[in-house]
Amino acid sequence: MSKIKFAIIGCGRISYKHIEALVNNYEEAELVATCDIVEEKAKKSAEEYMTLINEKIKKTNNQAIVDLGTKICQPSSVNYYTDYKEMLVKEDINVIAIATESGYHAKHTIDGLNAGKHVLVEKPMALSLSDADKMITLAREKGLKLGICHQNRFNPPIQKLRRAIEEGRFGKIVNGTARILWNRNDDYYKQAPWRGTKELDGGTLMNQCIHNIDLLQWMMNSEVERVYAERGTFLRDIEMEDFGAILIRFKNGSIGIVEGSACVYPKNLEETLSIFGEKGTVVIGGLAVNDIKTWIFEDERDYDREDFYTEIDSVYGKGHTPLYKDFINAIKENREPLINGEEGKKALEIILKAYEF
Repeated sequence: MSKIKFAIIGCGRISYKHIEALVNNYEEAELVATCDIVEEKAKKSAEEYMTLINEKIKKTNNQAIVDLGTKICQPSSVNYYTDYKEMLVKEDINVIAIATESGYHAKHTIDGLNAGKHVLVEKPMALSLSDADKMITLAREKGLKLGICHQNRFNPPIQKLRRAIEEGRFGKIVNGTARILWNRNDDYYKQAPWRGTKELDGGTLMNQCIHNIDLLQWMMNSEVERVYAERGTFLRDIEMEDFGAILIRFKNGSIGIVEGSACVYPKNLEETLSIFGEKGTVVIGGLAVNDIKTWIFEDERDYDREDFYTEIDSVYGKGHTPLYKDFINAIKENREPLINGEEGKKALEIILKAYEF
């Protein structure tokens, strides 16, 4: 199969991680177009990709690669648009990556699927369960792949924890805790008027906490039985919450606790996932659940001694590159991506239940 052709819709804060992931998967994928309603942003992202991909090729440009024609296969330029519908008509695209405002994710996904494109969409996949269901159903009907960007599932420490879960090393799981103790000051919300709004964003639980809530429910390995929540707007001038707490009872009897804050002074403190069972305790912390703080089990396995620490430069971590790799392979192998629509819906459902309080 030739390289899979990607386009990016939405060239704001997170788009550089999509560009980075495409550059790192350059042997199998390429960016052919970008789109943003602000033309300068779309142009900047297109130029950023070309700069990075040329640097990548230069670093790996030995004779074998030249003989294979890798350099020639790279695009000579990336087109940019302000109208994504025009882009979908004009460009030869296999996949659209959606990084627009959360409130537009469902519409852009549905339009992309109806245009016959696979879709990889940033979290949250939608702001309502009805929209999430429409996206899932349409992808199934069209025979297309729908992936959700919960990239922290690919963190090496998280993968190590998931292995322990699947091997049953905890015995009976008692509880798990997701703590997101971050700072998002007024300047952050003023940078984009959609942030913190009910219509286009949601609050701290939906925007900042959804990644760790996804990890928590993934590790608890059970459907949700009931949810209770408290939330409020304490310090930020926004429509939704800047602090929230959720208590989750899972059907297997275990309990999940979520503490999510955008009010920590003066900067981000931690993002931590803890799992406690009758035969094991694991705490993964760091800036973006990238560092194993505690790893204790009744039994011992060879991989217990492996550190799995991941150096990161931002709260976004380095998970987009393996997430893209998995999505590319899902297309080539005609299988579901690890984080498909059904998986992406699970954390969304917990948060929407919390918003009922």
